[in-house]
Amino acid sequence: MKKLAALCLLVPVAALLAGCSQIEETAGGIASDAASQVAGAAAEEVRSQVCSLVNDGNVSARDREILGGLVETAETAGVPSEITGPLRDIAAAGDQVPAESVEALNEACSPSS
Repeated sequence: MKKLAALCLLVPVAALLAGCSQIEETAGGIASDAASQVAGAAAEEVRSQVCSLVNDGNVSARDREILGGLVETAETAGVPSEITGPLRDIAAAGDQVPAESVEALNEACSPSS
């Protein structure tokens, strides 16, 4: 009789533990999806800022400063290298903004990319 009582208690406990495990997996998946969406939104926002500064092909001294400040943010946010590479080149160039880097950014920013 004691074995039957113990078994009757063990089955619901096992079911409860299995349910908790499933809930934990689901919650982990939801958290992971949310983090991916936030990271994607951050990358898109940085990309948008970079593209808006170079879309006319002219990069002013102020634009260059802003672009230089966005290098680390862009890399951290996961912006693609076709943007971060030229962005890094512009930041390192000093007063003379490399035209080929601006052109590369414009290509990377174009809708067909």
